[in-house]
Amino acid sequence: MSMTMNGTNGAVNGAMNETMNRILRVDMQAGKAAYHEVPEDDRLLGGRVLTSRIVAWEVEPGCHPLGPANKLVIAPGLLAGTSAPSSGRISIGAKSPLTGGIKESNGGGVVAGKLARLGIKAVVVEGRPAGGKLFLLLINRQGVQLLPADDLREVGVYEAASRLRERYGKKVGVLLIGPAGERLMSAAGITNTDVDGIPSRYCGRGGLGAVMGSKGLKAVVVDDAGCEPPALQDPKAFHAAVREVMEVIRETPQTAEVYPEYGTAAMVAILEAMGGLPTHNFRTGHFEQAEAIGGERLRETILARGGQPTHACMPGCPIRCSNIYHDAGGRVLVSPLEYETIGLFGSNCEIGDLDKIAELNRLCNDYGVDTIETGGAVAITMEAGLVPFGDADGAIRLVEEIGKGSIMGMVLGQGGAVTGRVLGVTDVPAVKGQIMPSYDPRAVKGLGVTYATSPMGADHTAGNTVRARIDQRSPAGQVEVSRNAQINATIYDYLGMCLFVGPAVKTRLELLEALVNARYGAAWSTEDLRRVALETLQTELAFNRAAGFGPADDRLPEYMTRQVNPASGTVFDVPAEELDGLFGR
Repeated sequence: MSMTMNGTNGAVNGAMNETMNRILRVDMQAGKAAYHEVPEDDRLLGGRVLTSRIVAWEVEPGCHPLGPANKLVIAPGLLAGTSAPSSGRISIGAKSPLTGGIKESNGGGVVAGKLARLGIKAVVVEGRPAGGKLFLLLINRQGVQLLPADDLREVGVYEAASRLRERYGKKVGVLLIGPAGERLMSAAGITNTDVDGIPSRYCGRGGLGAVMGSKGLKAVVVDDAGCEPPALQDPKAFHAAVREVMEVIRETPQTAEVYPEYGTAAMVAILEAMGGLPTHNFRTGHFEQAEAIGGERLRETILARGGQPTHACMPGCPIRCSNIYHDAGGRVLVSPLEYETIGLFGSNCEIGDLDKIAELNRLCNDYGVDTIETGGAVAITMEAGLVPFGDADGAIRLVEEIGKGSIMGMVLGQGGAVTGRVLGVTDVPAVKGQIMPSYDPRAVKGLGVTYATSPMGADHTAGNTVRARIDQRSPAGQVEVSRNAQINATIYDYLGMCLFVGPAVKTRLELLEALVNARYGAAWSTEDLRRVALETLQTELAFNRAAGFGPADDRLPEYMTRQVNPASGTVFDVPAEELDGLFGR
């Protein structure tokens, strides 16, 4: 099946008008696509706000996540395609096969900006083709084509992206899944190409790669050649706001020095000091080899091998917290090697070798699985005694089983909670079926509240409190800290901005308000941004309730409320009654 589709509400010929905001709907069962103009009242929707609204309004909460009734929604943020710093993140939403609830997964790369320059607010993929056929979606100024992609079946993301860029041009953006997504593994993510064309910017959480695979869609190729940046309603005010945001980024040590110097791996030392670095399947928060996998060692290794210790994951990012990690022979091994992967495959599996962690990272990227979920599953396998803790080669062999599609690989590819049930491990560090990121919630209790109460399940990007000025080990005040963090995180996901802009902007949300108003000619206030974020959280929670979630789902694993983390000397003891009704439920 190959067809060209463009125009509004139909498959007709003609060039696409990228100056208009449209939603592209793709029906995989019928092999049809149509553009629909966004109503004026919805022009200020974008990113997570838009993905969650479409999922909540159009997807039956009780549907099977991998069935034809689910929809995959791909949406750039409100500021995508502009010169606003670090504003090129993409939101992808659906009902999650991992959590069973609503999910928005967020990643960097170039796809969001290209969609915005094509005038596309969202791509909604629904239905599934008959006969297990596989397709790619090509979007450019000339229209839309749904093309056969059987030649890419079971091809890893590195090779698949290379072929697509050879075929359609080096400057296209590519969003795609690996073999894990095609096999409908619940740990499967969706990757985006970065500024160098490398498919390494993952929307990793929630198993949305499996949803994309269930639609018979291997890749989305976005070509914005010949397109102009989105129009600014008040260019002078917009550029003034951009300058001010850039200034606070350059004046803030975390964004001007720490992240560019050490990347997210700087968190290893911070969490180790807090007793919150997950170790031995979250049994403790202290790892004896923490220094060997921390930010300083990572930077030294990268520099010694001719890699890049600082790198931008998207155009226009002044923070440049990413990196390009070379092997001992000076060849690129993976980009980026980040804290979450270091924590879940490193300390959590007691692997103190950056080269081995990087190799695990590369394998996960190529197969198309989330490193957080997979690292958690491997640690659970180690706890079950199949591989010893600290056995890096054994961990690599386990991950390679995912690539082979063996029974063991299929178990691991379904995530940590399933792995625990299959192997008889009862103490699984997961909420709503999703493995916790690299922050032990007994040591960072505000994040524990986020893990428990976020509609997204255990997800640090949903509301990270690790830098909050509060006694992290005390239960007092953690609910309010998490509530504010979750609202702020939703605002950044809405705008398509990186959360790392947050430490610079801090409480000065009027800077973000100024960008939105100048871009769209609006008159929004900070309270409007917070209101939309809160309404989005409430919409997501309502979807989850309709899908069968109750208060018992908004809890941490029971063992974490009674087993002390020896490194922090604490359990998670925020009262359950404080977790209920966090967002007015």
